[in-house]
Amino acid sequence: MTTTPDLSTLTGEYTVDPAHSAIGFTARHAMVTNVKGKFLDFTGTLHLDGTDPSRSTASLDITMDSIDTGSPDRDGHLKSSDFFKTDEHPTMTFRSTKAESLGGDDYRITGDLTVLGTTKPLTIDLEFNGAAKDPFGNERVGFEGKSEIKRSEWGLTWNAALETGGVLVSDKIKLNFDISAIRQA
Repeated sequence: MTTTPDLSTLTGEYTVDPAHSAIGFTARHAMVTNVKGKFLDFTGTLHLDGTDPSRSTASLDITMDSIDTGSPDRDGHLKSSDFFKTDEHPTMTFRSTKAESLGGDDYRITGDLTVLGTTKPLTIDLEFNGAAKDPFGNERVGFEGKSEIKRSEWGLTWNAALETGGVLVSDKIKLNFDISAIRQA
């Protein structure tokens, strides 16, 4: 059971728990359906300041070879030189530069997203899902976030035209973050 604690008690350093977190994306495919994927290997840290959320920070490192869309052939294509070039660019990173409270349980974090060696700003809207002590004594916090990017801004431009008009892969990509983080001693 989660509780809504005094946020000042949450101030501290946290490590993202990849076993209970997910970093995913959705892309429109062939102009008619959504294809969802996720990254299976990532690490991250948070510094939460419950008294002054603007002093909070976040950092993520995502292993690009861990992409999983449920289709080995598609995953192989995404790892290739047409998309992520994982042999040359094995990691995607996010480093926060600004955090702000929007009121209630809503927050916004802005930072630098680096993909294929290109760094651009990214803003993620977050909802604080609560805090709890798990059965193993770990103090946990949870956040759910979302954002949208245009993949072309990071040099991800491969596509194929469709006979009926449009393209095979949308430029707009929806990002989803479900984060469970454990407080460090």
